[in-house]
Amino acid sequence: MTAERSGTIRSRIKNLLRSPSIKLRRSGTARHKEDLSGKVTLEKALGITAPGNRALACDPRTGLLAYPAGCVVVLLNPRKNKQHHIFNSSRKAITTLAFSPDGKYVVTGESGHMPAVRVWDVSERLQVSELQEHKYGVACVAFSPNGKYIVSVGYQHDMMVNVWNWKKNVVVAANKVSSKVTAVSFSDDSSYFVTAGNRHVKFWYLDHAKTSKVNATVPLLGRSGLLGELRNNFFSDVACGRGRQASSTFCITSSGLLCEFNDRRLLDKWVELRTSQATCLSVTDELIFCGCSDGTVRAFSPVNLHFLCNLPRPHYLGADIASMVDASQLFSCRSEARYPDTVAVTYDPTNRWLSCVYNDHSVYVWDVRDLRDPRRAGKLYSALYHSSCVWSVEVRGEEVRLPPGSFLSCSSDNTIRLWNVDGHGALSGNILSHDLHKVIYVDDNITSLLDTESITVAGGNTEKAGSSGSEGPQTDLSRSGIRTLTVSPNGEHLASGDRMGVLRIHDVDSMEEILNVQAHDSEILSLEFSKPDSGLQLLATAGRDRLIHVLDAGSEYRLVQTLDEHSSSITAVRFAGQDLIQYLKSGYRSSTLVVCIYKCICF
Repeated sequence: MTAERSGTIRSRIKNLLRSPSIKLRRSGTARHKEDLSGKVTLEKALGITAPGNRALACDPRTGLLAYPAGCVVVLLNPRKNKQHHIFNSSRKAITTLAFSPDGKYVVTGESGHMPAVRVWDVSERLQVSELQEHKYGVACVAFSPNGKYIVSVGYQHDMMVNVWNWKKNVVVAANKVSSKVTAVSFSDDSSYFVTAGNRHVKFWYLDHAKTSKVNATVPLLGRSGLLGELRNNFFSDVACGRGRQASSTFCITSSGLLCEFNDRRLLDKWVELRTSQATCLSVTDELIFCGCSDGTVRAFSPVNLHFLCNLPRPHYLGADIASMVDASQLFSCRSEARYPDTVAVTYDPTNRWLSCVYNDHSVYVWDVRDLRDPRRAGKLYSALYHSSCVWSVEVRGEEVRLPPGSFLSCSSDNTIRLWNVDGHGALSGNILSHDLHKVIYVDDNITSLLDTESITVAGGNTEKAGSSGSEGPQTDLSRSGIRTLTVSPNGEHLASGDRMGVLRIHDVDSMEEILNVQAHDSEILSLEFSKPDSGLQLLATAGRDRLIHVLDAGSEYRLVQTLDEHSSSITAVRFAGQDLIQYLKSGYRSSTLVVCIYKCICF
């Protein structure tokens, strides 16, 4: 009997899978995607996911800046504030990228299982070549100065270094590396490249006679740098010399040392950067720029490693950007202020622009034409983004008192941000961002504004800033953040709920907090105002504590009713109906979706 029943079930499943309705639904979905691809275009990416220098590049001819935003490559013209985008067809996050010497192509590496190294045409924004020889993620990539080869280094568990003749789509040389690699740089004559990482500086030499054999992959010859007493250091970035210093190789250690290797791979000299942490460097014929902690960028001479000057620092953490309307406010020093750390720098030799990325996910482009007087360094472009995951976005409604094109977002960085991508004149312009017009800081903890998972090493493992602290603060920080937000139908109030269960109400006009109450025992997952045609002003809050609270927004958010019918987290709450106030709440109980409808009578 049991066998017959199981056979019947199998036959039913097979018939269901053969059902023409399913095929129609599948084909309809495919057609729908095709239709949308022609109608929906990405206008602007508000964010950056560049963990270091390996994910920031500059076109040496035009000054075009490239950086990843998830699975998208953003091509930014900083002078015009104009973006173009390259979409990674695999939808895998891009971990590293680099421009070709002529600026016509950009190469990307990605994360995930069986990642690919892809070459894209910049003008057409289309893929022209692909290599899939890594298994566990690509840490860094680089074009050779002659444009013939691409080198790609995998994550630590991948252990592969590949040299790729990308036009013929073949690997011409390969080897393994056991250390965690953070950076790679080609020599000026393309005869060798250097990798740097954890207690690791290695010179890899290309035998052009052997690599010209297309049909075979030859072993890549590697020689370790002679580190001497610095052998236990973590080398966070590397750059081969240019021009008169082409025989030198420059490295930077996370402990704050700028090092120079000579043509015999010997650590010739080093200088102290006088900083708590150093992360990145950019080398030109005449200058070396070193990115350090607390927003510091120091300039040195590549000839003798003499210190030249400090560049201006970005905004301080917790700054009220809406009030920063004059350049003097940015350059004024604040002794008690704390600044974000510099995590990536790249130099444009044509325009003499230095682009910097900081660990609060802000981007600055500095005009450094005259470094004899650092005060003459001007800001050409800047943008500020969320430094952690974005939980919710609220688009401007008809009644909301904000200009067209405005919307609100909230994030785990403990901020609520007001954006306007239309450049509407009704919002007062600030000097820090074209798109971001207001930041609401819900507490005074500026640590949440920093990317605590900012990667200082390439590979799957991350080194978190400030990881030397106790476990307690890390746990508290992991629970911080604004989880959801919504705007009242009349546009007067902005309601938000955080991961600690705190409900906040802000006045939309002034953005001042008018209510702060511990509404739930754990994070608030959903908020909803009642519809205007109901005749009542209600706010429903749903949390991970399995409770729903209904508040009277017209009576200073007085508690009307609490519902506790759910046995697990409530993921969404919605009001429905016109005659009676109803709300629909949905949650998960034992992996089964439960939908309950309640009628509320308010007194």
